[in-house]
Amino acid sequence: QVHLEESGGGLVQAGDSLRLSCTASGGSFDPYHAAWFHQPPGKERYFVAGISKMSSSPSYADTVEGRFTISRDNAKNTLYLQMNNLQPDDAGEYYCAASRPYYSGPSSFARSYEYWGQGTQVTVSS
Repeated sequence: QVHLEESGGGLVQAGDSLRLSCTASGGSFDPYHAAWFHQPPGKERYFVAGISKMSSSPSYADTVEGRFTISRDNAKNTLYLQMNNLQPDDAGEYYCAASRPYYSGPSSFARSYEYWGQGTQVTVSS
């Protein structure tokens, strides 16, 4: 079992960048596919980006394609989300998640993930 903890959220202006981190503890991060999910205020949680356990097959939601980059450093047990050109619609809680590799690549469905962090808040002022 792995414990996930996000960090790096904060208050930024539109057009700014942030890098979120998600550190795994209690076990190795290597065996898991991983993803970031976004939950805007008052809305459901939805998929932002995912990456396979071997750092291949990155996938992105259309709304962040070209602006966000997901990466991982398995040696550091850490998942990252580089977010550029942030916009007010990007505001909300960001969660990292990990799943056993039932499929060849990361799923975009939240129900596929067994482990979740507690979230980190991103606020974007216009």
